[in-house]
Amino acid sequence: MGLFNFRANRSIGIDLGTANTLVYSKKHKKIVLNEPSVVAVERETKRVLAVGNEAKEMLGKTPDTIVAVRPLSEGVIADYDITEAMIKYFIKKIFGSYSFFMPEIMICVPIDVTGVEKRAVLEAAISAGAKKAYLIEEARAAALGSGMDIAVPEGNMIIDIGGGSTDVAIISLGGTVVSKTIRVAGNNFDSDIIKYVKKTYNLLIGDRTAEEIKMKIGTALPLEEEETMEVKGRDLLMGLPKVVTITSEEVREAIKDSLDQILQCIRTVLEKTPPELASDIVDKGMIMTGGGSLIRNFPEMLTKYTNLKVTLADNPLESVVIGAGLALDQIDYLRKIEKAER
Repeated sequence: MGLFNFRANRSIGIDLGTANTLVYSKKHKKIVLNEPSVVAVERETKRVLAVGNEAKEMLGKTPDTIVAVRPLSEGVIADYDITEAMIKYFIKKIFGSYSFFMPEIMICVPIDVTGVEKRAVLEAAISAGAKKAYLIEEARAAALGSGMDIAVPEGNMIIDIGGGSTDVAIISLGGTVVSKTIRVAGNNFDSDIIKYVKKTYNLLIGDRTAEEIKMKIGTALPLEEEETMEVKGRDLLMGLPKVVTITSEEVREAIKDSLDQILQCIRTVLEKTPPELASDIVDKGMIMTGGGSLIRNFPEMLTKYTNLKVTLADNPLESVVIGAGLALDQIDYLRKIEKAER
């Protein structure tokens, strides 16, 4: 019994995100790792040089012989070998190099991943050293991590806006009744800002600068008092460093199309929701989670669009991985639900 408890205590939940990877420890009941999903490798040999925070610092600053890459794209594995190396690094960082008992891992995946993509995630986890690996849909994990009681026969609506994908789902009796995933999320906002600054000011900026703009002055609705920010980049006409000032209204205009796509996704799910569950959503509203939901005034914009109550989760950046950790206690129950849904 003691051996079983030791193994169980080493179980972890992983939110393998396009932007960041978070790890939740069942033993410590808290997040023990939160680092960027970035790996720096030698271009020719593919040898891993750095992972996580250290690798992110290299983004856009590496010589030709080194490339800093994000091995996940739109929530799924784009580079299997580098993803495996990244998971292995994070496991090693948590448990040490010479760990005899490997952990059991619960990994979050988008709702609409294919069977091939699921196998890729599981195989990467096992190859990286997991004793056993399980999968849980990100929306279901987000609901659990947000404090929803998903086992009750009532409609619960969750909107999880991550880095690479947005998952919208209606959950009842533990199962997903209606759902939709689109490959539009936080990273798209960054790309939108880069394109806008390039088109409007002939200024080339990097991903990190775009993310900073989004976080500092990004907004989904016009602000009462417009905000500004100085942006540094390279002038595409002169080829020299240049500084421009952009406004919060310009950022809103830049990300408007991506926001609209997310709103349309939510509308599609609501239109397909059975009447009885729709009634529950009218009473309870919906919960937003994920880093992309932190755009200022996004919940208010959604309320205006749907006339429904919209609540931002207490820990929007952490809800998914917390839910993955909680799901480790419900593996048998979740497996029954998955079988019933097939």
